[in-house]
Amino acid sequence: MNHPLPKRLVAEAVGTAMLLAAVVGSGIMGERLAAGNVAIALLANTIATGAALVALISTFGSISGAHFNPAVTFADASQGGIAWRETPLYISAQVIGAFAGVAAANVMFGLPVFFASRHVRSGSTQLFSEFIATFGLLAVIWGCVRVRSAVVPFAVAAYITAACWFTSSTSFANPAVTLARSMSDTFSGIRPIDVPGFIVAQLIGAAAATALFRWLRPTLPAEAEHVLVKHQDRGEIND
Repeated sequence: MNHPLPKRLVAEAVGTAMLLAAVVGSGIMGERLAAGNVAIALLANTIATGAALVALISTFGSISGAHFNPAVTFADASQGGIAWRETPLYISAQVIGAFAGVAAANVMFGLPVFFASRHVRSGSTQLFSEFIATFGLLAVIWGCVRVRSAVVPFAVAAYITAACWFTSSTSFANPAVTLARSMSDTFSGIRPIDVPGFIVAQLIGAAAATALFRWLRPTLPAEAEHVLVKHQDRGEIND
């Protein structure tokens, strides 16, 4: 029997909050210490993000699946991994957690709790980058989840670490992350006006990867319960 829904929602909220605290906080720290060297700041931000993903997916995966990402949740629901009725609750928990994580990062560095970003991220190249980033993320998840589910935390972290460098958008690949990062006018921010385009590109990328792997691997719906890592709570008594 799965963990009760409230526990899964808390896991999603806390995990997403910690992920955003790592992303935004490391961006602020990296920018402050890099003395204007953007490459060094991005490197610091990337390493911290990848390390946080490994730790957080490993920590919360057996409870909620460690989605931390509405695009992953939609993809999982489309293949029967979670019930559609739970999807809005998962996404709400992720969005709330994401904003909490941004607030925590801003406060830790003596900044306003929320302040709208002025970091321009617009244009077709950025949108295409977000499509590619999210397509690749879902491809990695679906490609690894059945045969080598234990490596999913490392595979996801490795892909996002790489995508931060090979995409011009620096790989947001997550609607909740995109929304929340609009409320931090720091290194990792995004202008609120640029958010809708990013989210649309991310959802299309996730859908495309899921459709591809549904064709490549016809047993994909039977494997969806393992996203992101196999739930290990079968047979447990709810408490």
